[in-house]
Order: sequence, then C-alpha cells, then structure tokens
Amino acid sequence: MAATPFPVTIRGAELLKEELLRLRSVDRPYIIQAIAEARAQGDLSENAEYESAKERQSFIEGRIAELEAKLSNLQVIDPKTLNAEGRVVFGATVNIEDLDSGDNKTYQIVGEDEADIKSGKISVSSPIARGLIGKTAGDVAEVNAPGGIKEYEILDVLYV
Repeated sequence: MAATPFPVTIRGAELLKEELLRLRSVDRPYIIQAIAEARAQGDLSENAEYESAKERQSFIEGRIAELEAKLSNLQVIDPKTLNAEGRVVFGATVNIEDLDSGDNKTYQIVGEDEADIKSGKISVSSPIARGLIGKTAGDVAEVNAPGGIKEYEILDVLYV
C-alpha cells in the first residue's frame, strides 16, 4: 500500500528539511554525549540525568523517523503555479471578512506542520480552512467554530 502524499508548501518543505538536519547534526550528537557523561557517573538505576537524556534521545529518534517519512512522501505545492480558477485550495492566500465583527483577515492555507496563526498560516485541516476550501471570491463560508457558526465572506483569493 502506497503512503498518502503529504501536502506542503515550498517553505514548509524547507522548514522540515532544516529541522531534520538540525536533529541529525546538532541534537543527536549532543544527546549522545550527554548519555555518555551520565553513564560515566556510575549507577544508572538512580541517575536522573541518564534517564532524562535517554527520554530526550527517544524523542529525537522518533522525530527524525517522522520527518524522514514525511519527507519521503512530500507533495510540494507552489501556490504561484496553481490554476484553481479563483477557488480556495491548498496553498492559496485568502482575504476574508468576519460578517459578525467586520474584521478582515488574511490567511494562507498550509500543511499541519507549517501552520502558525500569528503568521497568518492556517492548517488545511482547521475548521476555517475546511470551510473556505472550494469557495471563490464573493462566496460566504460558514465555519463551525468552537463558539458556534461563524460566517466569513471571501474577499479575494491569491496564489502567491
């Protein structure tokens, strides 16, 4: 069975590669050294530094495996090359107006690993993104938010 493609923007792919490189070249060697130093202290059964370092090593190795799997199944999407005929799709940047408050917001729809609400990047699996996908400028999207149904008018869809 083939693995499911993992959609990501060009920047998201770069961030994943940078994290993998840092884990392999900085974090892994550091934790190996920390484990060696903790072992040198003697009795491992009551050595908190050793236990902590082993837990950190397990986390690092797990994250490396996760990143390698994701990188092997990446589907890199360049929003500039999209021809979605004005529809909201993965990678698109969407200007919306909250019909309750009148606030305007701009979001880019990105992969889960690159989502950062402070930077205006929302996960494709978020309620807002799911409500916007497939819509075009002028459409009203109903989003099932934690506080109830919110309505957003799509002002513009950009592929930048």
